[in-house]
Amino acid sequence: MLTFSYPWLFLLLPLPWLVRAMLPPVRSPVVSIRVPFGRRLQEATSTGAVQSLATLPSRWQVFPGLVWGLVLIALVRPQWIEPPVTKELPTRDLLLLVDLSGSMQQKDFKSSAGNTVDRLEAVKQVLGDFLEQRKGDRVGLVVFGDAPYLQAPFSTDLQLSRRLLDECQVGMAGPKTAFGDAIGLGVNLFGQSTAPAKTMIALTDGNDTKSQVPPVDAARIAHDEGIHIHTVAIGDPTVVGEDKLDEQALRDVAEAAEGKYYFAADRESLAGIYDELDKIETRKVETISHRPRRDLFYWPLVVAVLLSILLHAWKMVIRHRLEPKVDPSHAINVNPVTGELELI
Repeated sequence: MLTFSYPWLFLLLPLPWLVRAMLPPVRSPVVSIRVPFGRRLQEATSTGAVQSLATLPSRWQVFPGLVWGLVLIALVRPQWIEPPVTKELPTRDLLLLVDLSGSMQQKDFKSSAGNTVDRLEAVKQVLGDFLEQRKGDRVGLVVFGDAPYLQAPFSTDLQLSRRLLDECQVGMAGPKTAFGDAIGLGVNLFGQSTAPAKTMIALTDGNDTKSQVPPVDAARIAHDEGIHIHTVAIGDPTVVGEDKLDEQALRDVAEAAEGKYYFAADRESLAGIYDELDKIETRKVETISHRPRRDLFYWPLVVAVLLSILLHAWKMVIRHRLEPKVDPSHAINVNPVTGELELI
């Protein structure tokens, strides 16, 4: 779409004609000599050039007006508005905490194909599908074992986040479970976030055995920072010993951070949990639109300059052609006695 930045400048279009009509014409002094043979002198030195030169300005009057119009078009700054370019700004930062302790290698889950897989593989499949539905969110990934590690920073590139999730292996962060420290690392990561909504989803199959900060205390700190935490427990709750599932601790963490607690005994229930989380953590996107503008003022300006050069060049050619020619067979002399001009 064509638009003009300063359309009011079009009011200046008749300005040259108004100036010409209001100001008196410029008169140049002409020196003349009265001679008794003026007609013979005119016939000998001119071939109608005077009449042709007199009619030259009216013949070329349209070109100065055209140049002025083109310059005025350049001054109003024509612009071509391109189609709108939209950009989605994320309104939520979502951080996933995934347990990679040794107990995650237990093969008590079924894959989507019905094959027996370990817990981490089932988590990768379900969590990967969940990631694909997070378009519009910035998603980060923290894995934890003996200590928490940032696996994927906050990004809207969900394919990258899923690929980094698929690269996770059981035990790569250590055999223990530092759940509280993982929450603490998440709080630090959210410290640089400017998103209005901040959410953690923590998944583990054991109890905290390695943290320096208890999970509930870390959850309270997260709550003070405006962060919600949902906890997802997987595995067998009847297991005892170091690998037992501490459901109460996970409930306390979710309650302290105004989140929800979920338990998944198999892949189907795990998928159902993330479907429910997707409904709770609905996608919210802020869309901004921008229409690029492309300046076009240089086109009429270039045409005006070329026309002006062409006009002056053509005038020089016409004047050269119409320049009075003096017949070399005639000459003008001054009579030394009378001081009068004589045609000889």
